[in-house]
Amino acid sequence: MSREMRRRDILAAAGAAALAGTSRMRPAFAAPQLDRSLRVGVYRGGDQTLLSGTGLDHADYAVQYGEFTGGNLINQAIDAGALDLGSSSEIPLVFAATARARLRAVATLEGPTANQAVIVPKDSPARSIADLRGKRVGYIRATTAHYFLIRMLQQHGMSFADIQPVAIGMSAGLSAMTSGALDAWATYGYVIPMLQVRIGTRTLQTATGILSGNYIFSAATADLDDPAFQAAALDYLSRLDRAYAILDADKPRWARLVSPVVGVPYDVVLADLRSFERRFHVRASRPSDIDSARAVAATFAGAGLLPKDVDVASSFSDSLSGGLPRA
Repeated sequence: MSREMRRRDILAAAGAAALAGTSRMRPAFAAPQLDRSLRVGVYRGGDQTLLSGTGLDHADYAVQYGEFTGGNLINQAIDAGALDLGSSSEIPLVFAATARARLRAVATLEGPTANQAVIVPKDSPARSIADLRGKRVGYIRATTAHYFLIRMLQQHGMSFADIQPVAIGMSAGLSAMTSGALDAWATYGYVIPMLQVRIGTRTLQTATGILSGNYIFSAATADLDDPAFQAAALDYLSRLDRAYAILDADKPRWARLVSPVVGVPYDVVLADLRSFERRFHVRASRPSDIDSARAVAATFAGAGLLPKDVDVASSFSDSLSGGLPRA
């Protein structure tokens, strides 16, 4: 496939998750006054909800939010020029590096991994990943779910050849699990407690101990040397880090904000938030983050899904590092 054809495919994917609104904000704390807007890819119940719910959504630059269901789609939109900034796990970043996408990692969001898991129907006889041999197992391609499913299978001496892998998106996965079309699903986020409530699924294994918990903020390469973008991005990331700190100290408030947005009962969201093994924190990327991404790339290469010479380090940029905390 030619690079131009690949870009047309990316534009189509980005168009399917169209930008969902613009907000003009009032100043809150030392906000840069800029003529440009900041186009940010977010998840439902994520940045936009947290910033507005903590009163940190007021700045003198416009923020245009686009809602997506996965970091792979956010990175595709950044590469296509539809977004300036957005987060993903390490996995979409590694695939973007392979495709030489027009984006760079500019910050790391440390976060929990407990809300990522392989789930099965409540009446499934499966008691471990080994019991999924020959079964229909859904996963979301080029995401953490893809990665931790590979690793979980490896823990039992298995590979994708030992299951019936089904690459499936978030919405289709919800429908497939509800209808019984899948025997198991490697997934993440609020769909896990949502399905527990709807049909009584249970967790077969979480990704804790497999995933690093590093979530990467990436920016379009065309923006990296733009002082206006740098100022807006640093201000935005600082606000988001503050919002996470406020809500980590008051998880009932966090659950009240998120529950109506994601359509999951308050008590289920609160239990999910309380299961987090560490809080979210935005910081400058470190050499260890590059090493972790390299390990991810090596896993996919070992599975025959990526070449062995992916240049992960070149996908990291220090353009925002001077304005972000290191610890």
